[in-house]
Amino acid sequence: MTQLILILIGAVFVNNFVLSRFLGICPFVGVSKRVESAIGMGMAVTFVMLLAATISWVIYEYLLASFGLEYLRTIVFILVIAALVQFVEMVIQKTAPALYKSLGVYLPLITTNCAVLGIAILNIDLKYNLIQSMFHALGGALGFTLAMVIMAGIRERLEGATVPASLKGAPIAFIVAGLLAIAFMGFAGMM
Repeated sequence: MTQLILILIGAVFVNNFVLSRFLGICPFVGVSKRVESAIGMGMAVTFVMLLAATISWVIYEYLLASFGLEYLRTIVFILVIAALVQFVEMVIQKTAPALYKSLGVYLPLITTNCAVLGIAILNIDLKYNLIQSMFHALGGALGFTLAMVIMAGIRERLEGATVPASLKGAPIAFIVAGLLAIAFMGFAGMM
């Protein structure tokens, strides 16, 4: 159990997908303008990441590895992720139309979110078993959500701040993202 908690905490803080591995930057910057949107995107990514990691691990272990087709893993993982994102998109559109509208183009872009594909590939490369893969996916998704919510909170505060005209918008967002990445480097010695 201790190892599972270490995997979870490590994925959230030490090896944060956005701030340490630099995966999933597009939705991180695009959806982090409002905390509500960041939380909604984080929940969608968490659901997709958990299912994608679980299903990808099972397919890899019982189909691809069994038949010597490991070289197909990236294509198969992308297909699994695309199907899951379509499912999540339909559910959010039916249950939370406002969230669906606020996420806009970034919801279908979860399909190409390299953090989701990264978790599936990393679980195989790290030789995690199914339970370890699920904890790693949960930690990765929570870390992704944490980074997005922190960024959204800061960006909401920046709207009322005096920022030089040359830094308004994307430039200040990237400066803040860099500072967050530096702050998360402080967790590197934790594990």
